[in-house]
Amino acid sequence: MQLGMTGLGRMGGNMVRRLMKGGHQCVVFDLNSDNVNRLSGEGAQGAKSLDDLIGKLAKPAAVWVMVPAGSPTEDTVMALAQRMAPGDVIIDGGNSYFKDDIRRAKALKGKGIRYVDVGTSGGIWGVERGYCMMIGGDKDTVQHLDPIFKTLAPGMGNVEPTPGRGGKGGTAEEGYLHCGPSGAGHFVKMVHNGIEYGLMQAYAEGFDIIKNANSPQVPEDHRFEFDLPDIAEVWRRGSVVGSWLLDLTAMALIENPSLSNYTGFVQDSGEGRWTIMAAIEEAVPADVLSASLYTRFRSRQEHTFAEKMLSGMRQKFGGHVERASGG
Repeated sequence: MQLGMTGLGRMGGNMVRRLMKGGHQCVVFDLNSDNVNRLSGEGAQGAKSLDDLIGKLAKPAAVWVMVPAGSPTEDTVMALAQRMAPGDVIIDGGNSYFKDDIRRAKALKGKGIRYVDVGTSGGIWGVERGYCMMIGGDKDTVQHLDPIFKTLAPGMGNVEPTPGRGGKGGTAEEGYLHCGPSGAGHFVKMVHNGIEYGLMQAYAEGFDIIKNANSPQVPEDHRFEFDLPDIAEVWRRGSVVGSWLLDLTAMALIENPSLSNYTGFVQDSGEGRWTIMAAIEEAVPADVLSASLYTRFRSRQEHTFAEKMLSGMRQKFGGHVERASGG
């Protein structure tokens, strides 16, 4: 199948490589011509502009947008819509807000252009492992694109179906799923990333406790000196807390057990915030996910005003003297 890809960064470029390896034809465009030239040298057909990209695609054309969420995605989708014909398909594979997908799908429907949102997980490892995809859009369009999704997905591999599924089958066992109408794919991916925040925070706090088991604040006969890389390694084997995130944690620790090459400044992509907003709208408690998001905010400030206020109150009601800023 032929597919256009605009946005050839770490994920977009590798997705093209996986598709070409699976026998698909890819026409590629990126604002950075070096990215286009690199993939052209690997077998893709390069385009010099969006007009050139559309011109090289057979009808109905399908273009996958893999650029940063927000204005870059909005601008790219609308620019493509001005150049595409009824029946063509725009696929947003980035981390867009699901409400933006619903709005864009309605706007494009009036022009006869089909819109599919694909929450894509796999990061830089996806070219080999495959990409888990959560898809939103109308059934016929998603079915039309199935060869693309099937190639990008991990497949069953050595992961057995969940006991009790019986003969349910379906593409979920292959690593991709049509979740529902427009916006549904990115909604599921949004919550996926919110959960990811919580899992990461749990690992981070747990290893912090283990690291500080020899703290001077602990009685001397209760102190332990642990090997963090070994603990991560043993947990990877047969433990109920095993996961790919733990695998990546183990890699980071074996490379540098002190993690001195990291500052502790933790960014958030936006999906954690959107997950909490959805929880509020649905009146669903999300204590752990909320706390993990706020911890990321906290990581970007040495001390917040709220923390200073806490110190001030503790001093006033109990005479607790805490170190001055910078002291």
